[in-house]
Amino acid sequence: MNILVNTAYFPPIQYFSEIKNCSEILVEQHESYGKQSYRNRCDIMTANGVMTLSVPVVKGASLKILTKDVLVDYSTNWQKLHFKGIESAYKNSPYYDYYIDNLLPFFERKEKYLLDLNTKILRELMENIGLNRPLTFTEDYYPITVNHDDLRDVIHPKPSRRHAERPFTPKPYHQTFAERFPFTPNLSIIDLLFNMGPETGGYL
Repeated sequence: MNILVNTAYFPPIQYFSEIKNCSEILVEQHESYGKQSYRNRCDIMTANGVMTLSVPVVKGASLKILTKDVLVDYSTNWQKLHFKGIESAYKNSPYYDYYIDNLLPFFERKEKYLLDLNTKILRELMENIGLNRPLTFTEDYYPITVNHDDLRDVIHPKPSRRHAERPFTPKPYHQTFAERFPFTPNLSIIDLLFNMGPETGGYL
């Protein structure tokens, strides 16, 4: 089955679970950019609980700016803040040292477009997990699709009717601060990767 998904910044585990079970990934780039979604944010587990890391974007002149045209805003040093947050959260996890060098460039390079940043992150994560899937992009916006499992707005931080139609109930795994907090499902894939390492693909 082919899947149609939104772009996402260090996507949640559900995103990769769907990738594991698909044959091809189609990423939506012609939609009107939606705020407060995984397009520019991810959730990690820290010593103080769940932290959301958000990539600032340049506000477009039009509210109908397309996802492919969204620019990353570098007026603040968010890359340093994100890296420090991830380092603080996961430096003591079993596989942090094994993977962090592969992810470091995303906190040093300055990609112009959010879609490019997310796509390069996605490709790197897929390679680290061992998921070899073709990745393409939409050529226009189609409200209804027939050739793809449409997951746009299914994988979203806020519950909705689409969530109810496609429930995601992952099995617990050991998280870094398990002694402080109960298991928290569907964090960024890096939470799983840093804690489970080579077993990530099998878990998915």
